[in-house]
Amino acid sequence: MSQSNTRTGDLTFPAGENLTGKEDLLIKLTHDNGVPEVKLPAAITDTALYLLVDGDADGKTVAVRPLDRNRNLRIRLKGTCNPGDTLVLAAITSDDAGKVRALPAAAGTYRALLTAEEAGVDGQLIKCRPNPLGNITVS
Repeated sequence: MSQSNTRTGDLTFPAGENLTGKEDLLIKLTHDNGVPEVKLPAAITDTALYLLVDGDADGKTVAVRPLDRNRNLRIRLKGTCNPGDTLVLAAITSDDAGKVRALPAAAGTYRALLTAEEAGVDGQLIKCRPNPLGNITVS
C-alpha cells in the first residue's frame, strides 16, 4: 500500500515561534534543519494551509488543522467581507499575521486561500471554506 504512514484530522508539530494565544489564525508548515515546525506567515503570499487549533510556546507541540475543502472553519477576520468573497492573508503585522481579509482592490499579488460563507466584521471568527486558488494579481 502506497498510502501508509499518512494522517487525517488535526496534526501536531513543534512551534517554530511563540504561538501562545494565536489560535484561529492561519499558519504555515516550515522546517528547522529538516525538522518540521509551524509558524505564522511572514508574507501575504505565503502558503499558510493550516489553522492553529492549540498554540504553545516556541519548541512546544501545537495542534493544527489542515485546510480541507470538505470542511468549513472559522478564522479571525481583518476588516469586513461578504459571502462569496475571496479571502487572502491580511497584511503581515505583529497583530495581524495569520488573519484573513477580503481580496483587496489595491494593486498587488495575493494568495487566495478561502471563500467567505457569511458576512463578517473586523475581529470576527468568519465562517469560510478552503478554496486555494493560488496567487491572484490585482492591477
